[in-house]
Amino acid sequence: MTSGALRVIVVGAGVFGAAAARELRRRGHEVTLLDPGPLPHPLAASTDVSKAVRMDYADPFYMDLMAKAFPLWDDLNREWGEALYHQDGFLILTREAAAPGGFEYEACRGLVERGVPVERLTPDVLARRGAVFAAGGFTDGYFNPRAGWAESGKVVVRFVEEARARGVVLREERAAALAGAGARVTGVITAAGECLAADMVVVAGGAWTPELLPELRSLLRTIGQPVFHFRPEDPGPFRPERFPVWAASLTTQGWYGFPALPDGRVKVANHGTGRPLRAEDPRRVTAEEEARFREFLAEALPLLAGAPLAESRVCLYTDTPDGDFLIDRHPERPGLVVATGGSGHGFKFAPVLGAVIADVVERKPNPHASRFAWREAAPGMDTPRK
Repeated sequence: MTSGALRVIVVGAGVFGAAAARELRRRGHEVTLLDPGPLPHPLAASTDVSKAVRMDYADPFYMDLMAKAFPLWDDLNREWGEALYHQDGFLILTREAAAPGGFEYEACRGLVERGVPVERLTPDVLARRGAVFAAGGFTDGYFNPRAGWAESGKVVVRFVEEARARGVVLREERAAALAGAGARVTGVITAAGECLAADMVVVAGGAWTPELLPELRSLLRTIGQPVFHFRPEDPGPFRPERFPVWAASLTTQGWYGFPALPDGRVKVANHGTGRPLRAEDPRRVTAEEEARFREFLAEALPLLAGAPLAESRVCLYTDTPDGDFLIDRHPERPGLVVATGGSGHGFKFAPVLGAVIADVVERKPNPHASRFAWREAAPGMDTPRK
């Protein structure tokens, strides 16, 4: 171990943890990545076939952070020799005119200010970008060409493989508790009872974080969001060149989806209120959820409304009350950093998350870390649409 290097244990190998382990090892630290496995963990939020990658935010902070991430996504595609980020664009649809202060209006304005060549929604744009949407259902919106989606599960696998190749020790074991001397955290106790010593522990357990750190239960809410994959008889109209990543009435109803996968499946999901779930609870979509999806599809995407269901899952969000991530040192437990709270929009920042977390570990200034600083849940706070 080089002079000044730390022994770091990262708990959790989802996107936050894998990105942190990869970057910390790159900086010369001795890193152990601890996760129950298999990897990618089948229940982790980042274990999926697709996640949206877009700069469309009403909040300039996240637009600027994503502006830093986009070139890094391009770099990863080149480094890996395989495109796991697909720049197929992002189609935003609303049923009413976008108004100042609203998500769609402010996101579009921010994109234009940053020089992104967005196309405001017209019948011609809709015919080219989303012809399968029901005519007359959406009256406003835009198409953003600098956006797309990432093969999220494969990205996590790549991060883990790179971390291991650089010397990160990967242990497929569950963290049962944190070891400590007084308030100071000095390592991790595994489910098998082994104590692993560390100078710094990074808990990046996603929905499992409140189980390991009960003091965070008032700040972190684990919410199950339904995801469905439909198999249309003809997937042609849903291929990426004709059907990009899309969001419809995102702030009011939370609908979004993706182009057809090579096997013809079309993923549709909802970023809504969801339902409270703990990490270990059974995760099954309900008949009521499927009926609600099909009702929306009948109105908006009729070619999918009757398509057979190919797959379904419940994606478990780890929400903070303000929708901002939590990446900071624990104020009362020296030796502990918490990196979680993706709030349903964290994956797209995968290429920059590692540097933010590593800077917090090393106590280095980071222009974005202050937004993710430790905080308490305040009465009346509710997670905004990010």
